[in-house]
Amino acid sequence: MSYNRVSPDSEMASYNMAQQQGGFVMKEDRDNRPIGSYEEDVGLGCCGWILTIISYIIVICTFPIALCICIKVVQEYERAVIFRLGRLLPGGAKGPGIFFILPCTDDYKKVDLRTISFDVPPQEILTKDSVTVSVDAVVYFRVSNATISVANVENANQSTRLLAQTTLRNILGTKNLTEILSDRENISHTMQSQLDEATDPWGIKVERVEIKDVRLPVQLQRAMAAEAEAAREARAKVIAAEGEMNASRALKEAADVIAMSPSALQLRYLQTLTSISAEKNSTIIFPLPIDLINNMMKK
Repeated sequence: MSYNRVSPDSEMASYNMAQQQGGFVMKEDRDNRPIGSYEEDVGLGCCGWILTIISYIIVICTFPIALCICIKVVQEYERAVIFRLGRLLPGGAKGPGIFFILPCTDDYKKVDLRTISFDVPPQEILTKDSVTVSVDAVVYFRVSNATISVANVENANQSTRLLAQTTLRNILGTKNLTEILSDRENISHTMQSQLDEATDPWGIKVERVEIKDVRLPVQLQRAMAAEAEAAREARAKVIAAEGEMNASRALKEAADVIAMSPSALQLRYLQTLTSISAEKNSTIIFPLPIDLINNMMKK
């Protein structure tokens, strides 16, 4: 008696061929796939079809009263995800407009596709340079796939809010205080990319994230204010010193000009008398040349 050994590759090829031809899917493979990403693997079953037929009969027998129950309307910004006997109907979400459901067997949920905004509560974060800050933000998102947002997550809105809080803490925990205060745009873009990637399996599209406020401890604010005040005083002293230096240079140039022209000193004297007479008419100043005094003292 002889046995033929089958390689794992041929075994996998036979499984894939049988799956394509027979259309069966093992329970383990079906459970590992995300909900809403595939069509129904099996039908409703015998009992399911019986209940569906009974529902149609009830609608026909109670026509037109049944129209009040069976016909539903969704707005332009809404979609309806229909479940029949607990299973998603093929074709995706219905709407906008009128759609039809069967009593007793169908259930539906409305999903709003408009952009939703929410505030991320202030988060106490320890930065990379060991500074405790309180940061809050605002997030704008919308539902991009109504079917997945209902089937893959229990509450897409609440899940997005919680994920935004943890993402904000994780990103800011790797930044210095200076980067948080000066590079908000880059932080917002990084947070938006990570949130959008994480919420994509939930059918959520994160459109925008903005950092609202960064609150520092009171002691740190006082220290930063004292540092800024000292820096301003230092700059003021430097500017005053530069002004005095420029003024001394201008006075030196003016003295050189007056020394080259003796009549310029007399003109300056007359200009000084004019400015004094405009304010104090009773005060008159007579300049006395130092050269004249020196000559008198020599005599």
